[in-house]
Amino acid sequence: MFLVLDILGTLSFVISGALLAINKKLDPFGVFVIAFVTSVGGGTLRDILIGRTPVGWMINLTYVYIIILGYFLTVFLKNHLDKFRKSLFLFDTIGLGIFTLTGIEIGLQQNLHPIICVMLGTISASFGGVIRDILCNEIPVIFRKEIYATVCIFGGILFFLLKLTPLSAEAIQLTTALAIIFIRIMAVKFKWQFKNFD
Repeated sequence: MFLVLDILGTLSFVISGALLAINKKLDPFGVFVIAFVTSVGGGTLRDILIGRTPVGWMINLTYVYIIILGYFLTVFLKNHLDKFRKSLFLFDTIGLGIFTLTGIEIGLQQNLHPIICVMLGTISASFGGVIRDILCNEIPVIFRKEIYATVCIFGGILFFLLKLTPLSAEAIQLTTALAIIFIRIMAVKFKWQFKNFD
């Protein structure tokens, strides 16, 4: 389950990054670079922080193949995606939910404190998008009023609360990822936002 979710998260962020780059009218190489950093940027930072080097995608080429596959899928199917903005949001949200979970699980594998695991989950999920937005000359979503990184923190707390229940590991993983995705969608749908400082 963990591996499947990790692959789905990678693919979701590849598509998210590629869609934004296409929307910004970058050339094919530019689109690939943005797709690449969106999908592995957060995980790379996480691995460096915990001394897990070489970082994951350098050891397991499966991730590189997924990135290449996702890139070509997005490029060839871009005309069939009804609305770039809605598609971008959907895939970004799926990646957010799944990568929060993978970051937490990797923290647990390193025997780190739950608070640090939640931080790693938030970094894994958010910072690929930060790099994507900066390279595409956008204010990163994490720094705007939208509920983005906060939902990752909530998901991390939920994960550890669910670990106190009799639920199986797979059920906890799935519930956590779905909760993050659902809350993020609801936050955008109903315009739940933080207020800016005056």
